[in-house]
Amino acid sequence: MVSETKLTLAKLAELAGVSTSTASRALKDNPLIKKETRSKIQALAKQQNFSINTAASRLRTQKTHVIAVILNLVDNTEQSTTDPFLLKLVGELNQALNASGYELLLSNSFMASDDWANYFIRSQRADGILVIGQGKSTDKIDLAAQSAVPLVVWGDAKTNAPYPIVGGNNFEGGYRATEHLLSQGARRILFLGDSEHAEMSERYKGYRQAHVDSGTDVDPGCNCAIDITSAAAYAYINERIKQSGLDFDGIVCVSDMVALGALKALKERYVGIPGDVGIVGYDDISIAELMHPSLTTIRQNTQQAAKLMVIELLNQLENRPTHNQVVETSLIVRRSTRHE
Repeated sequence: MVSETKLTLAKLAELAGVSTSTASRALKDNPLIKKETRSKIQALAKQQNFSINTAASRLRTQKTHVIAVILNLVDNTEQSTTDPFLLKLVGELNQALNASGYELLLSNSFMASDDWANYFIRSQRADGILVIGQGKSTDKIDLAAQSAVPLVVWGDAKTNAPYPIVGGNNFEGGYRATEHLLSQGARRILFLGDSEHAEMSERYKGYRQAHVDSGTDVDPGCNCAIDITSAAAYAYINERIKQSGLDFDGIVCVSDMVALGALKALKERYVGIPGDVGIVGYDDISIAELMHPSLTTIRQNTQQAAKLMVIELLNQLENRPTHNQVVETSLIVRRSTRHE
C-alpha cells in the first residue's frame, strides 16, 4: 500500500490509469464520469486511505462546487421552509445540481444576511445562488445582482430583471383556473392569496381576464389578500362566512396549501364541494390528489424548472448568454370542481 502521507491525487490517478481531472471528478461522485470508473477509483482511494483536502482544493481553484439555494420568504409570513411546494422544488434542484457535479447548500432569506454576495460568494461558501421566490420585494436579489454574482431566480418570467428568471406562466395558470370554474357554472369566484407577490399578481391578472372574456363582472370584494398558508385560508373563509354567509360559489387559490385550508373550513360547515363551491389550487403537490375531494389544481413542471435554473446558472459560471425561461403549466381536473 502507498503511504497515505505521500499519496497525491496525481499518484492516485496514475494507479487508476486515468487523468487527474477524471480521478478528482470520480471522487466527487460526478455523474459525468461513468459509474464503473467512479466505483473503481473510489474503491482504490479507500484502499489507499486517500481523501481530497477540500479546503486546499478550494484555495487552489477558488471554486467550491457548491450552490446556495435561498428560500426567499416574505417578512411577516407564516409560510415556512416546510412548505410542500418549496420542498418539492428544492428536491428537484438538488438532483439537477448533483447531475452537474455540484452540491446544494440550503438557506433562507431570514438566516442569510442582506448581502448575499458577500455571505455566500466572497466567503467561498458557494459558487452561485439559486433563489426560490421573488416575494413582494426584490431588494436583496437586486443587491446580489449588482455585485455580478451568478444568480438565477424562480419567479415570474415576465419580469424585466438583470438576472435570469425561471417560472411558470402565472397569467395562464390564473386564467385557466378561473375559466374552468366559470365553465362549471360558478359566477362569484374568490381569488384567495396575496396579489402583491410578483407571481400571484400575474395569476390575479389571468383571473380578471378570464372574467372579462366570459362577460362576467369582477367584484373587487372577491380579491382576498391573505398570507399564503392553509391556516390563513381556513381563518379567512370561516370569518367571511360568519360575516357575509356563503356569498361565493368558486375559489381560485394561489397554492394547494391555501386550497387545503379553504376546503377544511367549508367542509366543517357542511358546504358541498363542488356542489356549492368549486375549488382550484395551484402547484399540484403530492397531497392534492389525496385530499377529499381530490383537488383540481394548476401543475407546474418543477423537474423542468430545476433543470432550466441550473442550466442558466451554469451559463453564467461559464460566461455564456442567459435568458428567462417559462416552464410548462397545465390544469389538472379532479373532484373539487368536477360535477358528476
